[in-house]
Amino acid sequence: MSRAIAVLIGSPGSGKSTVGEALARRLGADLLCTDTEIEKRAGKPVGDIFLEDGEEHFRALEREVVAEGLRSWEGVIAVGGGAVLDEDTRRDLADHHVVYLQVEFAEAAKRVGMDAARPLLVGNPRARLRKLLDERLPVYESLATVTVPTTGFHPEEIVDAIVPTLDTGKAAP
Repeated sequence: MSRAIAVLIGSPGSGKSTVGEALARRLGADLLCTDTEIEKRAGKPVGDIFLEDGEEHFRALEREVVAEGLRSWEGVIAVGGGAVLDEDTRRDLADHHVVYLQVEFAEAAKRVGMDAARPLLVGNPRARLRKLLDERLPVYESLATVTVPTTGFHPEEIVDAIVPTLDTGKAAP
C-alpha cells in the first residue's frame, strides 16, 4: 500500500489547494486535489454537482475519490473541507500524516469571497461559513497529526512550517 506524504484538511478558505500545490512543488511530488478530481470525473464543477445531483451524490463521489487517494497516492492530497465528516474517511485518515490548516473566520471569509460559487454557503454566506467552521473544528482537530495556522502567512511560509513535520525518507530541499 502506498502512502501519501501529507493529507491537508481544513475549512473552506484555509488554503488546502494553494498550500498543497506549494508543498507538492517543494517536495517534487504530485498534488491530488480531491475536489478537482471529482469535477474531472463528474464533468462539471462541484457547485453544479450539488445543484443538479444533490449533496448526497457529491459526498458519494467524494468518498470514492478520497478513499482511492488515501490508498494509492504517493504525493500530497488536499481533501475537500467536508470530506472529514464521513466516518469511513476519518478512519482512513488515521493511517496518514494529516495536516490541519487552521484559519481564522475573518481570513476564511476574505479568501472564500462571499459571492463565490460555494454550494454550502448559499443564502447567508458569512453565517453559513461560521456555522461550518464551528461544526467542523473538533473534527479537524481530532484528525490532525499537526496543526498549522494559515492566517496572515504566505503559502511558502506555511510550507516551511509543514516540511519539518514530514517523514519523507529524504532531506527536504
